[in-house]
Amino acid sequence: MRTPQQLFNLDGKTALVTGGSRGLGLQIAEALGQQGARIVLSARKQTELDEAVAHLKSLGIDASAVAADLSQEAAVDALVTETLSRLGHIDILVNNAGATWGAPAEDHPVEAWDKVMNLNIRSIFLISQAVGKRSMIPRQYGRIINVASIAGLSGNPPGMQTIAYNTSKGAVVNFTRTLAGEWGQYGITVNALAPGFFPSKMTKGLLATLGKDELASHAPLNRLGDDEDLKGAAVLFASDASKHITGQILAVDGGVSAV
Repeated sequence: MRTPQQLFNLDGKTALVTGGSRGLGLQIAEALGQQGARIVLSARKQTELDEAVAHLKSLGIDASAVAADLSQEAAVDALVTETLSRLGHIDILVNNAGATWGAPAEDHPVEAWDKVMNLNIRSIFLISQAVGKRSMIPRQYGRIINVASIAGLSGNPPGMQTIAYNTSKGAVVNFTRTLAGEWGQYGITVNALAPGFFPSKMTKGLLATLGKDELASHAPLNRLGDDEDLKGAAVLFASDASKHITGQILAVDGGVSAV
């Protein structure tokens, strides 16, 4: 019988984290690496990846990076191939790469809709499919963690104009549930984190407009997410501590979605 400490241990595990050069992706990569996993990060910009890898290595984490634009189908296959060449196999896949676009629904550009959908949900399907077929299904083991959002659990409050983003994250929620149902037979768990408001490059515009205090006031805990708040949940879903948990969506939002 393993102890809780042993169940949460990731020594010997490997992880691919998309959108891992900054923000929530880097926070998750840091958590998995500190628990012992070897990490490959992916994002579009090599300079940001270099900085992220240097940060992880300063913490004693075995990390490297592969630049890839996951909105392009060919880039997905190339990323998986390179990651497998470095790690040998992929135990943990964190689908975090994403984009948003703000515009009223009646004026939302179609090309912007397609950009958000291609990265936020199409790429998750493609990379999960590739990692599943080439590593997880043959080995009968895997942990897939999709980063959704509480924006995918409900509609927008007045003033929020992110219909493509919300729709894509709602798709991530049901993608998670559906894939969990299909791939459970292979020993693969599929779960999603649904963050609330975390200060990041993606949310800086809203933070500047509404202010930290106003945004925090909507949460029962009266605070925003910080640099630690996804770590525990990510390690749970990545480790054997969650071997009997699949198809679940965990809101990490200070209680916003509960009221």
